[in-house]
Amino acid sequence: MKHSRWNLLPPAGGKYLAGASAPSPLIAQLLCNRGLTDPARRESFIAADRRLLADPFLLPGIEPAVARLYQALLSGEKVAVYGDFDVDGITATALLVQGMESLGADVVPYIPHRMTEGYGLKTAALEKLYREGVSLVVTVDCGITAIPEVERARRMGLDIIITDHHTPLPETPPAVATVNPRLPGSAYPFLELAGVGVAYKLLQALLRGVGKEAELEGMLDLVALGTVADMVPLLEENRYLVKEGLKSINASPRLGLREIMTRAGLPPGSVDSESISWVIAPRLNAAGRVAHALSSYRLLMTDSPPEAEGLTMWLEQKNTERQRLTERVMTMAREQILAEGVSPLLLASDKDYPAGIVGLVAGRLSEEFYRPTIIVKSGEQVSSGSCRSIPEFNIVLALQQCSDLLSHFGGHSRAAGFTLPTRNLPRLKQRLLELAVAQLEGVDLRPRLDVEAEVTLPELGGDTFQAIRQLAPFGQGNPVPTFLSRGVKVIDCHTMGNSGEHLRLKLEQGNTVWDGVAFRVGDYLAEVSSPLDIVYNVEMDRWGGGKRLRLNIQDFAPV
Repeated sequence: MKHSRWNLLPPAGGKYLAGASAPSPLIAQLLCNRGLTDPARRESFIAADRRLLADPFLLPGIEPAVARLYQALLSGEKVAVYGDFDVDGITATALLVQGMESLGADVVPYIPHRMTEGYGLKTAALEKLYREGVSLVVTVDCGITAIPEVERARRMGLDIIITDHHTPLPETPPAVATVNPRLPGSAYPFLELAGVGVAYKLLQALLRGVGKEAELEGMLDLVALGTVADMVPLLEENRYLVKEGLKSINASPRLGLREIMTRAGLPPGSVDSESISWVIAPRLNAAGRVAHALSSYRLLMTDSPPEAEGLTMWLEQKNTERQRLTERVMTMAREQILAEGVSPLLLASDKDYPAGIVGLVAGRLSEEFYRPTIIVKSGEQVSSGSCRSIPEFNIVLALQQCSDLLSHFGGHSRAAGFTLPTRNLPRLKQRLLELAVAQLEGVDLRPRLDVEAEVTLPELGGDTFQAIRQLAPFGQGNPVPTFLSRGVKVIDCHTMGNSGEHLRLKLEQGNTVWDGVAFRVGDYLAEVSSPLDIVYNVEMDRWGGGKRLRLNIQDFAPV
């Protein structure tokens, strides 16, 4: 088993423990770990209310964007919302179409096909929209690096408004307006909005001007889905957007979401950020990975029960197909990496790697080997790659340093993508490897597991779990708390799952018995001895319709 470096965070001390409203020592420790030392910030974090919402008019480019949209509304222009094929892009497209339709706009969605068109603005697609009478295109979750495409659109008389959250290049496209909190000189107080978050702020500004801002509440479910799925930090404004969106999903889910929840066995009222990450988002993403993402868009927008049922069943099939493809490509890519030898940066390429799967495989292998990992679908003339990285290596900055070899690229520090002429692939691999060797020299390339507190299993009883859930929604920037318990007795341990890939344990400490599960480590049954030191999260297991707390074990070591 590839064990982690356990990093036990320093104790909070007694600074939180005075006063009538002081939290318990454990909750105080969790708040301290999140930098919430000020009582006002602590209260705001837990309340996660409208105080976290920033003024949309602080966003760069928002005023010309709103003015151009009002012009389109007043003159009856045909507008296209051009999104990405992941959950962030799909939900942003649905949000903006739904919001603009509520204002009477003539608006159509456009989501490119991952396999035949690829990511981002494409000139052929813009020309097609122009021929169909579209005079204004609003991008969501893409466009910030599409300089030649926007220049071509402008020459043909097609206006472009860009809304994006990805890192801009030194030069931005010549759009009518570019709305992105990351632009230089931005006065916006929070840079970590998802693509759907930026689209939401544009719609907020648009609806505020006509006194219809209250209509946004019915669309926060879409914002929560895209924000959680895109793995942006669930802090500040994102905390409010996701918390309110989850309330909406649990109270009155839109028809398509309700069908997904029913088919996946998610009980009504039980959806949290983890459910989105592990259950809902993979299904919505499956359409774009192995077919066309427009089907997931239609599912989120439909009010027809037969259509919702049919699309959900189709998505289930595509998700199963996606799982099968992922396992096959994982095996091929891992064998290729091991044959070449594990280096500070891993790159595997093959003409048979499906474009919709390479990002998943890169993520899994980056996690397994704790290296920046790139999986490339190679073609005769053009190849496309998906990158996943580790905190110690900013992959999008590395790609910037190789931009002369690339046709297109973009993304974040931990996840990015690119296309390039296939003849440049060997040089790209060599240059990225040189950057990784230089930057990662002396770095312990094992995953670091931050442990929030050392506790005994009896301390987790009573209302401790409910107190921890006050810090939800959990996600990037606000992780599910991870605990360490030492010297835990193992009463029982056996494999579970179809191929025995997981471990199920029964653990005892201080006359308290807990169930535990360790995923994807079934091959390491022989490493389990008693007693154990364990690092874990506490979670609610809803398997089979019941509700029972259990430990989700992240790592273990013999005492």
